[in-house]
Amino acid sequence: MAKAKPSYTSIRKLPDWLKTSLPKGDNYSRLKTLVDKHGLNTVCESASCPNVGSCWSAGTLTLMILGESCTRSCQFCDVPTGSMKPPRVEEPVEIAKILSKLNLEYVVITSVDRDDLPDGGASIWAKTIHHIKERNPRVKVEALIPDFKGDDFHVNKICQAKPDVIAHNIETVESLQSIVRPQCRYSWTLKVLKNISKNNIISKSNLMLGLGEKKREVIETMHHLAEINCKILSIGQYLRPSRKHLEVVEYIHPETFAEYKTIGLSLGIKHIESGPLVRSSYRADQQAQNLLNNVH
Repeated sequence: MAKAKPSYTSIRKLPDWLKTSLPKGDNYSRLKTLVDKHGLNTVCESASCPNVGSCWSAGTLTLMILGESCTRSCQFCDVPTGSMKPPRVEEPVEIAKILSKLNLEYVVITSVDRDDLPDGGASIWAKTIHHIKERNPRVKVEALIPDFKGDDFHVNKICQAKPDVIAHNIETVESLQSIVRPQCRYSWTLKVLKNISKNNIISKSNLMLGLGEKKREVIETMHHLAEINCKILSIGQYLRPSRKHLEVVEYIHPETFAEYKTIGLSLGIKHIESGPLVRSSYRADQQAQNLLNNVH
């Protein structure tokens, strides 16, 4: 199959099912105030997530560690590339202290890729999870990690910190990987997720649609995830952050998302959240709750 070339021309009109209301509500306002006050770096804001209102109103948010700039230049992502700063060794303790003030029951921690660091930031990751668990024992922690180029040693270091869920996003089908995320590898993602499952931790991934993938490729990707015991999958519509990013090839209808959910569940994936506005951290607490109850 010939690989499609990215286009940077038109921005199409959004269908009605992709339109969202402005963030509002007391809980949203409370979290917004605390995030601003403590200078927290949330991927909800830096990646321009359309669900920031609903998630923050529900009392869940996604914090980003290891800086605001990434060493990679994925063509779908709104996080800046380059200008890397040394990691802040005090960050793990600071994050844990701040979380104790937010009164959350579930938190998602993610990070930029740090290919400039010898361990890719794995040690900061492990310390952050450890300090959060130590200071906030009731908080469930989901770690949305980079691929560490498939290095088992670095992934194992994070697994040993015992987050409740570890997510790593496959993002798109195999044929589009070199276009959508050119510095990543489909095989690295599968290796990372397989390692997480081997460590008896709930593994999770995310798939974006609308980039030109074929139906059979989406099903093949879900089959690969089921084979390595990926427990949770979120499937959503790719939305173009700006003219500098890949153009949307197709807006997928909600009925198709429902069909993919049915197929994925039949393949053996335990929980699937599938819909146009679904993102990796969307309803993360609800996605994980049944599986966590079965584990514990």
